[in-house]
Amino acid sequence: MNRSDENSQFAKMTETPVKPLVTGLAVPTIISMLVTSVYNTADTFFVSKLGTSASGAIGIVFSLMAVIQAVGFTLGMGSGSTISRLLGQRKNDEADCYASSGLAASAVFGLLLGITGLLTLEPLMRLLGSTETILPYAAEYGKYILISAPFMTMTFVLNNILRSEGKARLSMIGLASGSILNIGLDPLMIFVFDMGITGAAAATLIGNIISFCILLYFFLAKKTTVRLSVQSISRSPMLYLKIIRNGLPSFCRQGLASISTVMLNNAAAYYGDAAVAAISIVGKIFMLIFSVILGFGQGYQPVAGFNYGAGKYKRVKEALMFNYITATIMMTVLAAGGFIFAPQLMELFIKDDPQVIETGALALRIQCLSMPLLPITTTSNMTFQSIGKSWTAVLLSSCRQGIYFIPLILILPDIYGLNGVISVQTAADVLSAATSLPFLIWFVRKLGRENQQ
Repeated sequence: MNRSDENSQFAKMTETPVKPLVTGLAVPTIISMLVTSVYNTADTFFVSKLGTSASGAIGIVFSLMAVIQAVGFTLGMGSGSTISRLLGQRKNDEADCYASSGLAASAVFGLLLGITGLLTLEPLMRLLGSTETILPYAAEYGKYILISAPFMTMTFVLNNILRSEGKARLSMIGLASGSILNIGLDPLMIFVFDMGITGAAAATLIGNIISFCILLYFFLAKKTTVRLSVQSISRSPMLYLKIIRNGLPSFCRQGLASISTVMLNNAAAYYGDAAVAAISIVGKIFMLIFSVILGFGQGYQPVAGFNYGAGKYKRVKEALMFNYITATIMMTVLAAGGFIFAPQLMELFIKDDPQVIETGALALRIQCLSMPLLPITTTSNMTFQSIGKSWTAVLLSSCRQGIYFIPLILILPDIYGLNGVISVQTAADVLSAATSLPFLIWFVRKLGRENQQ
């Protein structure tokens, strides 16, 4: 990309009317999120045909993937949110440094995660909540996920860099290509090649490698504003600390999601494989729904960061309100559909286990009750992360699956049994929204005051 193209991109991010700009960036991001969620759901769908224990293994390994994602998102969002503000300030060389350093750090951390996990595979699966009947499936699937760890972490960084500079379409192409390939390979490798759960795991590995290669190509072909180079990799510990600090909200969000999933799996395991399978399937359905507002919010974030860096506070406020209102409408509609068709959605995954269907339908309906409140939480922590208010974003991102979830998962099951297990997330969502709302209101009023100065 030459200097003229860079100026054009700057003008696009700071002068295009906010609503079409956010929507234009959000649509490819939503597609990316949906395709990624569909491929996660497809794994659950196809593997569930192998039996309840195999289906439960997907839920166990999902928490491992959440750990890997936590590292990738921490470094990706940590560098990406800074890159947005630097590009808004026209400091492109510094943006190159953050991008190259973030990618290098993700490769190192991904390798460390993969090697450590492979050396402690079976104890790790038990720690994540695997029962003895689920363990063989979880260990086999987890092995391939750990091999793909460095590709996953680097993919998350490249994806976030592209989004941070407003290149959501390129990000979509990279992520969607690998995910679609994964979906196509799943039935082929599981059933046609008769590889069972190993086939699903291998398909995931191949898809992750392909996504990484496509995203890296866009940078090497100079289709981006940011440049990656070995020379730009920083040797300053302070730069990496700043990346990690800016990415801490993502780490808390993803890391606590992993911890909460482990705790949820362990709590559900007390009631048998059917409960673990039900919780696993509901988690995938919820992520498919949640990916819509998450994708929309990720389209909003670079607009907020870019314009906050450029001092255009009126545009930040307009983007924030548009994101919140649109996400609330979408989430309410999707939650209503999930509530009404909960049994039918469960039957798409597993038809021959009434206990899984009944437990899962109830869990999904309870989860849908709090879904319209989620845009309050997501808009708040995404906004503060985008503008560099890391510690506020850390606090808000820790609420949903940490500050509130962890005490509730220790209390509610003892009081209400299995119903307590499946009600924990809804209770945590309500409390998180109540905590986030005052911060959101304060920031909107602050933007109004700064715009008048």
